[in-house]
Amino acid sequence: MVPLAFLTADANPALIPLSLLVLFGSAKLMAEIFERLGQPGIVGEIVAGVLIGPNVLGWMAPNQILSVLSDLGVMFLLFRVGLSVKSSDLMKAGGTATLVAVAGVVLPFFLGWEILVLWGAPRLESIFTGAAMVATSIGITAGVLATMGVLNERASRIILAAAVVDDVLGLLILAFVSSMARGSVNLLELLLTAVIALAFTFIVARWGSRAMHRVVPRVHPKLAVTEAEFTLAITLLFGLSLLAVYAGVAAIVGAFLAGMALSEAVEKRVIDLTSGVSELLVPFFLAGIGLRLDLTSFSNRRTMLLAGIILLAAVLSKFVACGLAALGLGRRDAVRVGVGMIPRGEVGMVVAQIGLGMGVIAQPVYGTIVFMSVATTLVAPPLLKWAYRDISQASQTGDDGIRIG
Repeated sequence: MVPLAFLTADANPALIPLSLLVLFGSAKLMAEIFERLGQPGIVGEIVAGVLIGPNVLGWMAPNQILSVLSDLGVMFLLFRVGLSVKSSDLMKAGGTATLVAVAGVVLPFFLGWEILVLWGAPRLESIFTGAAMVATSIGITAGVLATMGVLNERASRIILAAAVVDDVLGLLILAFVSSMARGSVNLLELLLTAVIALAFTFIVARWGSRAMHRVVPRVHPKLAVTEAEFTLAITLLFGLSLLAVYAGVAAIVGAFLAGMALSEAVEKRVIDLTSGVSELLVPFFLAGIGLRLDLTSFSNRRTMLLAGIILLAAVLSKFVACGLAALGLGRRDAVRVGVGMIPRGEVGMVVAQIGLGMGVIAQPVYGTIVFMSVATTLVAPPLLKWAYRDISQASQTGDDGIRIG
């Protein structure tokens, strides 16, 4: 069977609906199976991507259409999560969250770097591997916490705030190592980028909710379009996502901040409509992670051994560093924070792709990083479910819960 990614719409007019049917249907089927087995549906959707991907059944391969839907999916996921988080609650977590984020960046970066050095890899390849181990995938963790209905728990607020700061720091490290690979590092430019990125994030988080609380009630009644409030919300979502990119952070951070800014300013109707869009698009993001897992790189024992070492280091470094940084919250919350910061998801794969494109990462190391990214994403949801096991059932099924997967 020819993978759908290698066909064109001209050659096969059924390409787009067939691609959507195969991926969406497979993701939801596996989510249902995993839920019945007592596991998070998110894991099932990622596994679905692995199964239908190029290395197992060969039904699908990553393509531009699926990439766009995946990007939209994670943006709406973070926007929906933001709608359930009050900015005042998140700001209270600022000090501890920053400490957690910094600890969760420093240890994985230097540990990944040192492992590759001891493995005999070139310096730049070692540094890129360390950079790929840095940033937590806020999309995965937020999705799991939302599904469990524990977004308003103290540890959850720390995780979300730390993941946002973590994302900023991770992108700055990526900019630094990319500059090294090009042979020139402009420290002034990097410093300016850091200041702009952090200022943008802080300003929107701090005053965005207050601004939207004044703007939305004034603008909404003057609009004649259908679902005017939802239209305003989506416009802010795309606008802040764009500004986030220009500010030097990921679009998904802007999407999360947009949701948080609107969390106390919009009616439940907006949340319901957003949930519907998320239910459609998020499976493309989750299954897309599985699609990118390349098993061909593990054709020899040496690569398999390196992949195992990197995976173990990725899990332990985040868990230990972030858990210790959050120890002041108590042992249980520290464990939850440590576990919540484990998944790398799409972030690690982006770093690996850049390194491969620049010619500083060899194919076996690229495959190892992608494997680490997918594997940490797969182990995080069950671990989070275990870490939050003592939360009451009433809390898990309350009004703040979000059904994803």
